[in-house]
Amino acid sequence: MSLLSRRTLVTGASAAGLALTLPHPAQAGESASAEESASAAETAYAAFRVVRARAGEPGYPEITLPAGYTALPGEKYQVASRAEFYSFVTGPKNAAGIEVSVRWPGVFVKAVVHMETRLAVKRDPADPYRITFTLPVSRPTIGANEPTLQIWSHPDISAGMYYKIDHNDPDRVAGPWRDVPWPANEVRSQTHQLVAAHTILVASGLKATAAAKGHRWFVAGFETNNTLHADNPPHWHISYNSGADFNAPTHNTHFWLDSDARNFYNGMDVTGLGRLKHYVGDPARIYDFNGDANDGRGDLVATMTIREDGGIDIAPPEGPAYAIAAGRDGSLIEQVTVLRDAKPWLRVTTDDHQRIGVTTVRVLGLQDPRESYAKVLRYDPLTGVLI
Repeated sequence: MSLLSRRTLVTGASAAGLALTLPHPAQAGESASAEESASAAETAYAAFRVVRARAGEPGYPEITLPAGYTALPGEKYQVASRAEFYSFVTGPKNAAGIEVSVRWPGVFVKAVVHMETRLAVKRDPADPYRITFTLPVSRPTIGANEPTLQIWSHPDISAGMYYKIDHNDPDRVAGPWRDVPWPANEVRSQTHQLVAAHTILVASGLKATAAAKGHRWFVAGFETNNTLHADNPPHWHISYNSGADFNAPTHNTHFWLDSDARNFYNGMDVTGLGRLKHYVGDPARIYDFNGDANDGRGDLVATMTIREDGGIDIAPPEGPAYAIAAGRDGSLIEQVTVLRDAKPWLRVTTDDHQRIGVTTVRVLGLQDPRESYAKVLRYDPLTGVLI
């Protein structure tokens, strides 16, 4: 076994140099086809995220892996930010885990995350900058490790609904987000809009109707730290799966946000039709793929139309229509207004304090004060798991 297959990262190495010195992906058992089809009994993948105690200049620690395991090279798989570093490794499947050693001179490690779990870390009493931990290597594809990278919470995963909130931090930016201004307005607004969208889908009966069909809504924001799924430019989703997940026929919306957090484009990917492009005032119709109506797309589920104020009209087939509209200041940055039957119904304001793991939701009933409420979502700030 070569030295490079054991010690794969060198402190201070640039990302470009890293790609040159690590083994080629094919030598590590990965190729364009192997990523999706390699037998788990032969080859598996794992990712881990090393979280720094204090943010600083992005850098690469020294990582030592057991014989037979290698790090996947390149900026997509060895990723440094101010707050953390994450790495993908591959080798024989080992659900019990392999021992990984990380030494990061001058950097104190706060935690190590795999999937949505903080791994137990052993610190070297003779070297404050060296840790070891046991890493399960059991995922059949690289993409199956995506939860390791992303800090997200799931307030509602139930019949008819998959709803998640993405928590973003400028010190964690990766991939294309490193070279663009931090999207502060879009990050803030997306949480208001996610809460409003979920509220509408429940109140309108659209969630219950989907559940009765064995279908689901997918409501999710965008992420700024995931090189496997680079959500750039910033966009979010109110998508519809005509089944239990994205393997079913799907209307997958992509609501792009401008720098003032206004929705201005919906690129809706429809199974069998490709991307349908919708702009302000263009109705985007979602069907259920049940039966032969509407040229085989089935019955109408809902119509979504981007509004002049940057919000979104959401109209069930039999009404009443709902909308995510601008707040009191005319924008969707500080808050959003939820309309029902064209009348102001609720006002939604959120604040996501991602570094301490707290999202506050404040809803004001504009027609009935009894519909007002405040909620605090507490989550692990390193994994997003709700507490």
